[in-house]
Amino acid sequence: MPSNKKWALVLGASSGFGEAIGLALARAGRNVFGVHLDRRATLPNVERIQAEMTAAGARSVFFNVNAADPEKRAEVLAGMRQILAEEGNPAGVDVVLHSLAFGALKPFVTESAADAITKAQLDMTLDVMAHSLVYWVQDVLQAGLMGPGGHVFAMTSAGGHRIWPSYGGVSAAKAALESHCRQLAVELVPRGIAVNAVRAGVTDTPALRKIPGNDKMIEHCLAIHPAKRLTTPADVAGVVVAMARPETSWLTGNVLGVDGCEDLVG
Repeated sequence: MPSNKKWALVLGASSGFGEAIGLALARAGRNVFGVHLDRRATLPNVERIQAEMTAAGARSVFFNVNAADPEKRAEVLAGMRQILAEEGNPAGVDVVLHSLAFGALKPFVTESAADAITKAQLDMTLDVMAHSLVYWVQDVLQAGLMGPGGHVFAMTSAGGHRIWPSYGGVSAAKAALESHCRQLAVELVPRGIAVNAVRAGVTDTPALRKIPGNDKMIEHCLAIHPAKRLTTPADVAGVVVAMARPETSWLTGNVLGVDGCEDLVG
């Protein structure tokens, strides 16, 4: 029987914001295509996420590939098209979430050149955490998988406009990601598709735990935050679900702060 159930595409679906938002979208009535990169040791967590989506009444199809690889991106999109065709599903994908957190955490200038970020590392960080958004959106649209009323969300952080030791490459990627969102928003508003960056506050995720000095970031946030707590993945997921409706597509081209005023006081 043909299905009219909409799908979400979640890039970075196996942990942190991607996991929380994917699950929230599933509970809100969408099926989920997930893209993630996990080795055998972390695959049980992926299986748990998919089991929770199934329990919520959603279908989930996950692809364990490098989301920044053009050939793998083509394979994922071909798989998505095939599944939607088999369903006879005209609804397609109405949410694309970019939540890829993989980059080099090194300073630009050090006493020893061997300890500084390299060109290859800086290029990789920008490609994975920023430029890949453009390529995924281009290919999703060219494949005819998203139409009016669709939403693209990209996870950014205060690091896009603030400085933290060893965060220079990621900071540059976040700033570029926000710029890409603005450009895409202007180009896609005639199609009725909204594009927004989501700037979460300090959130205790696996990605945060990889940042050198993350304990100091958490301590500072708790000290200055009016609510005396960190942002949670559930805080962010709730906003994305609330935003992801056709009637909100005129709200586009923004950096949406989901941090309980952290950036205002920090």
